[in-house]
Amino acid sequence: MDIFDYSLKEQIKKDAPLADRMRPRNLDEFFGQSHILSPGRLLRRAIQADKLSSLIFFGPPGTGKTTLARIIANSTKAQFVSLNAVLSGVKDIRESIVKAEKYRQEHQLKTILFIDEVHRFNKAQQDALLPHVENGIVILIGATTENPYFEVNKALVSRSRIFQLRSLTTEDLQQVLKSVLIDRERGYGELKVNITEDAAVHLIHTANGDARALLNALELAVITSKVDKDGSIYVDLAAAEESIQKKAVLYDKDGDAHFDTISAFIKSIRGSDPDAALYWMAKMVYAGEDPRFIFRRMIILAAEDIGMADPNALHVVISASQAFDYVGMPEGRFHLAQACLYLSTAPKSNSAFAFFDALDAVNKEQVDDVPNHLRDGNRDKEGFGHGKGYLYPHAYQDHWVSQQYLPKTLQGRTFYQPSESGYEFKVKDDVVRRREVQLAAILEATESEQQGQEDYWRGRTLGNTGELLTEIRDYTFSRVNIARDNLILILNAGSGLFLGEAVRKAPEGTVYGLVRNDEEKKLLEGQYSDREFLFRPIILKTTFQSDNPDFSSLFKENIKFDLIMGRNSLSAIKNKKTILNRINSLLDRNGYLTLVESIPAKGQRLSQYIPQGELSKDLYKKLIESENTIYDDKTNFQVNWDEGTLQDNLNDAGFQVKQIKITEFQNKTHVSQSKINQWFLLHRQNKLSYADYLQQNLSNEEIQQVKNYFQAKLSGQVIKWKTTWVFVKARLHPGSQK
Repeated sequence: MDIFDYSLKEQIKKDAPLADRMRPRNLDEFFGQSHILSPGRLLRRAIQADKLSSLIFFGPPGTGKTTLARIIANSTKAQFVSLNAVLSGVKDIRESIVKAEKYRQEHQLKTILFIDEVHRFNKAQQDALLPHVENGIVILIGATTENPYFEVNKALVSRSRIFQLRSLTTEDLQQVLKSVLIDRERGYGELKVNITEDAAVHLIHTANGDARALLNALELAVITSKVDKDGSIYVDLAAAEESIQKKAVLYDKDGDAHFDTISAFIKSIRGSDPDAALYWMAKMVYAGEDPRFIFRRMIILAAEDIGMADPNALHVVISASQAFDYVGMPEGRFHLAQACLYLSTAPKSNSAFAFFDALDAVNKEQVDDVPNHLRDGNRDKEGFGHGKGYLYPHAYQDHWVSQQYLPKTLQGRTFYQPSESGYEFKVKDDVVRRREVQLAAILEATESEQQGQEDYWRGRTLGNTGELLTEIRDYTFSRVNIARDNLILILNAGSGLFLGEAVRKAPEGTVYGLVRNDEEKKLLEGQYSDREFLFRPIILKTTFQSDNPDFSSLFKENIKFDLIMGRNSLSAIKNKKTILNRINSLLDRNGYLTLVESIPAKGQRLSQYIPQGELSKDLYKKLIESENTIYDDKTNFQVNWDEGTLQDNLNDAGFQVKQIKITEFQNKTHVSQSKINQWFLLHRQNKLSYADYLQQNLSNEEIQQVKNYFQAKLSGQVIKWKTTWVFVKARLHPGSQK
């Protein structure tokens, strides 16, 4: 580059619009999108580690899609090539691929191909790009204002991570405005620009989350405002109002605004709000939407959301649609309005969804035969007895008779690894989730044996069977709201029960799991070894369940989690307040702590299987007292607590309990003779049996009576075992984070 080229380049840079000059050059200068770019988030880690897979940035204008691509270009060792889908064709794509292949051969490095407005690519252009994304010659980074799941080639979407950028918040735009006024190199730091508070509020409000709109309006206000004698430039409310452009109606008939507006229209009718329904319909008509499209959606709604509550609704909207076709615009708007108002004010019922419940039942059934009496008897009545036993309804009063019409469900076990194709893809998550529960149950059973669980009876109060674990996991996750990009910490992740579900719920987020030893760490890392490195959960070994847990060395950055979860995280900890204080420092100010803890003292007692009167009054009373000795032991930190003490500990540690709920679960267990023998084996080494506790109040003869009863009544039986759990959802008290 000679001196003239350099001079021209610097002049162009100097004369560039303010929005272009202020474009962030690195992540530290980037405002907004903290849900994907704050410390510890997946995208930030990927950029910092220069380990990117194909990405698609999706969001409204002015949220930073192109800027993020430029930041990546400045930080990656890979070759960075940029195309605009509006201006580029298949030829440009092929030239970029040739360039990428050459760069790979010469430098053994990949090429990042950035395509702005990627949704504008036609099928031929997307097909030309696909094989090279698939074989890794290029890493695609696409930017689009349209929903990629609708507008971008499905094959490209399936090979990319989708990150949704959100409109900037008021706080984000305030930071943008402040940075412009103090930046001496690219902004107005060299000028004496004073903007009144009401002018700034107006600019930020009317920018509607668009940083570019804010900067363009500010630039126009500064340029057109008068300069005082001292060189100061004052931007007041009047200047701000003149500078910011009137917002156009955001409605693209082929884009997200189209789908969002019709959605608002339908939901307003469904919610019986005629004013809102008329408003959203007026917006669509004003923007040029085809009225027939609106009528088609109202015809669907008449059956879907009103149905049998007002069967006439369907006739009204069809008649209005036919009248519109006869009359046309503009008078046809009366018929639109009449249909809209009728549906909005009609009673609502979605009973028609019963059909989809029937479809769901058909989808879920396995190999079921048609009941014999319902089969066609014209062909095989004699040979196979088909149709035998069928009751002809017309032969009975009111033309009805009770008989079986639905088949019996056949259930069986299969052992296979589902693929990711077709129907199997739908069931794969279910298979994985069941295997996670199975693994958790095995691990916890093994752990109980290794730690010398004091007795089977007491161990059951912690609840570790597969069926129960499934219920607890599903119960817990149904009560927490997890966004796809959340930063999550699982406190005692060793069993993998909560870890896998969190990974599925937050595919664009990051999940950390704390384990106690190398064996757990190795096992869980092996489970996720088939996933790309950046999308695996991060497993960290810690002294979590000690009395003085150390978290300080775990996280390289000052990470704050959106959600911290744990199951029986506190049961093995003597000083529960200490661990809660440590957790406090890791939680985001808007985040939540969710705990589900088994309360041993409220679990199943073996005495509850003995009806009163089966034993003598004195013996039964002493049996109850013996069982109570376990949970009355004030020195035993594993059992000497309940939901009240847990809430007190949370309050003392700076948490505000938002929800606390006691729930009982029951799971079935088989009682064998050998298990009863274990309960009543006296003086076991390093363990206390059920009989050892009884011996504190009962004689050996009385203990034998209790054992005889269990042998007679429980041996070989499947019984229901109750466990009691407390579910707690808490957040930080304002200003309490440590």
